[in-house]
Formats: sequence, C-alpha cells, structure tokens
Amino acid sequence: MTYGRLLSNIRLNGQSESTLRNYGRSLAKLALYFKACPTSLPDEKINEYLLLLRDSQNHSFSYFKHTVYGLRMAYRLIGREDRAIRLPAIKRVKSLPLVLNRSEVRLLIGTPKWKKHRILIALIYSSGLRIGEASRLEQRDIDMERMTIHIRQSKDKKDRIVPLSGYLKKGLLDYYKSVCPKQYVFNGKATGSPLSVRAIQYIFRQTLQKTNIQKPANVHTLRHSYATHLLEEGVDILTLRDLLGHEDINTTLDYLHVAQFERTRAHSPLDNLYQWQK
Repeated sequence: MTYGRLLSNIRLNGQSESTLRNYGRSLAKLALYFKACPTSLPDEKINEYLLLLRDSQNHSFSYFKHTVYGLRMAYRLIGREDRAIRLPAIKRVKSLPLVLNRSEVRLLIGTPKWKKHRILIALIYSSGLRIGEASRLEQRDIDMERMTIHIRQSKDKKDRIVPLSGYLKKGLLDYYKSVCPKQYVFNGKATGSPLSVRAIQYIFRQTLQKTNIQKPANVHTLRHSYATHLLEEGVDILTLRDLLGHEDINTTLDYLHVAQFERTRAHSPLDNLYQWQK
C-alpha cells in the first residue's frame, strides 16, 4: 500500500481532521526518514525509529504517541493486526487540567485591541468550545432567540447544544454589525474560509503575552476553565458531560479534582429527615 492510499484509508475510517493531521504528520516523517511506506518497513526499523523518538529531546511525548497510534491504525487497515499488537503499549500520563481563575479570564477577554479577538476568546470560554469547534462555527449555528449554540459533528462525530450567554449575545450583535462576517462567525483571510486553528492559537498566545498571567495556558485552557467554573457554580456532572460532549464520564470527572467546593460536614441523614416533613 502506498503512503497516499494509507492516508485515504485513515480518512475513510472516520477519524477526525485533527487526528488525521496528527497521524499523517507522524507517518509522513517516518516515511521520509526511511524513504519508504511505513507499513512496508520491517519490525527492527520501526523499533529503531520509535526508540529514537522516545529518547530524543526534540520530540514530545505526544508526537511519540501519535506515531505509535498512527502505525497501529495503519497496520489494522491493511489487515496486519499481528504487527499492531507488537507495538509498545503507551501508559497514559495522568495530569490535572490547568484552570484559569475568573479574574484571569476577565483579563484575557478584555486585553485584545480588536473586537473580533475579544469575542473569540469570550465565545470559547462561555461555551466550552474546542479550538476546532470555534474555527468551524457558523452564524446559522447560533440561535439568538432560543439562546443556544449548535455545535455540529465535533469529536466522535457528535452534535451537541450549549447555552448562549446573554453577555455574549450583545457582544456578537455588535461584532456582526461592525465586522459583517460571512457564513462563519470568524472568517479567515481567504474568501469563504473560516479562521484557522493556527490563527486562533496565535491570537491567544499574543493576548496571553500582553497580560501578567504566569500560567502556561493555551486555547484549551479556556475549555478547562469553563468546565471547572460551571462545577463550582453547581452544575451537576452529568449535565457537564453533555455540555462538553464527552463520550466517557470519567473524562468529565477529572474536573472534580480541580474545582473548589465547600465540603459538607459528615452527618447522619436522620438528623435532617424530619425537616422535610410537610
């Protein structure tokens, strides 16, 4: 199988665009390194390359992981499950999500000079959007009468509905009036294209640098902050899972470890039982 056909099969297998990019980039570098399609390489060459990645200071753990997962999928697509099994198992590194406090979020939203950038940061935080969701969001997806935002075909090919902030509605109406975007909420440089993921990352980095925030935040930190602040404000974990679009409730439960709650003193339910008597 050629490298081009391999990428086509990964796309047809239903993987997201970001997954395709990550797997494709790692497999392309592997192909260039050996000047051969990755699935045609013998085990010793693959192991040599993975060992090089693992021990290199120039490659992140995420890049190593994408290479392993990309290879595993590639082998499965060509019916070589036997080779996929021999790839190294990856132990998940568990870390708590980084969260901004409310003062830091207010500072970020108010810092950009351009209205478009202020609305972009406010929208991602207020709705808990992934960066790709913010990039692809169209004006038709925001219902200002019903006060909802429809996020279409995101991760795991799922739709979801999240509430539209009243403050954001006012900001969006003002932004539409002055900027007049077409189709997408945030247009890119090319006519008819959305603002790219890279552009959003650049806007966030530039904004962060203009503040005194010392945390190593990125765009996804706004989503973490959204989830944590909602938990602290009393939203239950099942509702939060739906708002975030998580497939697995355990992913949502991670936010319980960073949210700040007032602990209820241990007691017997009998002590309060008759307070509810009518």
